[in-house]
Amino acid sequence: MDVVVIGAGQAGLSAAYWLRRRGLDFVVLDADDAPGGAWRHRSPSLGVESLHRIFDLPGMPFTPPPSGPAATVVAGYFREYERAFDLPVRRPYPVHEVTRAGGGLRVGEWTAGAVVNATGTWRSPYVPYYPGIADFRGRQLHYAAYRGPQEFAGRRVLVVGGGNSAIHVLAELPGAYWVTRREPVFHEGEFTEDFGRSVVAQVAERVAAGLPPRSVVSVTGLGYTALAKAALARGALVRHPMFDRLVPGGAVWGDRFEPFDAVIWATGFRADLAHLAPLHLREPGGGIRMLGTRAAREPRLHLIGYGPSASTVGANRAGRDAVRSIVAGGMLNPVERAAH
Repeated sequence: MDVVVIGAGQAGLSAAYWLRRRGLDFVVLDADDAPGGAWRHRSPSLGVESLHRIFDLPGMPFTPPPSGPAATVVAGYFREYERAFDLPVRRPYPVHEVTRAGGGLRVGEWTAGAVVNATGTWRSPYVPYYPGIADFRGRQLHYAAYRGPQEFAGRRVLVVGGGNSAIHVLAELPGAYWVTRREPVFHEGEFTEDFGRSVVAQVAERVAAGLPPRSVVSVTGLGYTALAKAALARGALVRHPMFDRLVPGGAVWGDRFEPFDAVIWATGFRADLAHLAPLHLREPGGGIRMLGTRAAREPRLHLIGYGPSASTVGANRAGRDAVRSIVAGGMLNPVERAAH
């Protein structure tokens, strides 16, 4: 096998498209049992009309209906994309480890000249430790498990986090109590191309230094999306400082107590990279140092949807760049190099 792609979300499908264009021998391994990547696991209450933007996959525009669950609509787009370009996706095929084998990398039953890792973050939800987190007697869940407002009817909910996930919940639970570590910053106007380049450069700088990537929203700030406007109109965007600790019936700020029935941790995700542990890629700073899309400690491995490419448009570009690098870097045998 020339290339194994791990993950069939936006980044993995983009890479597969360019691999198909190059005529390479490849396979895409997806842990899910159906197309859609992380989108198929999103709350059914998140409507496609509320999305900020989903960038087109290469070669096939995304033309969503006016309304409908984003999980269903985007998953349908990914399904049609796989069919249109006859992409060799195997599922369900969870990858538990990637190891070195001779001159290539071993992934499941395949040994490949190069591996493109596109596993994203959805399977690695992050909940920070706070005092009393184990003492709280109400319900606690990460945003990844949130399925809409109906399950919280009549309950007082504490929402923790300053990103778009929190905004989604607040737009649907106007009575929720919102806390963040830092004052949220909203970005006025459109995200221009120049602004986008500066954001990518800031995230890329950390990755190139071997530091864990920051989330894109931590650099861009929050945009006034349809969800943000809805939350603002309902008076839900009232931010409070982080509590000192959780207690069995709620949360405490100094001497002040607020009762809560549930806590939703909208605190983001971490890169889903546990299966790469056998390759020992981590730097002393805790991250994986990148040279473009290549891992500095393993040039046969490309990470896309990671760091500066952790967005739909970034993932598209990274998929193309990874395939270019694989072909240019001599990862193919001499006959294949001559053909491509």
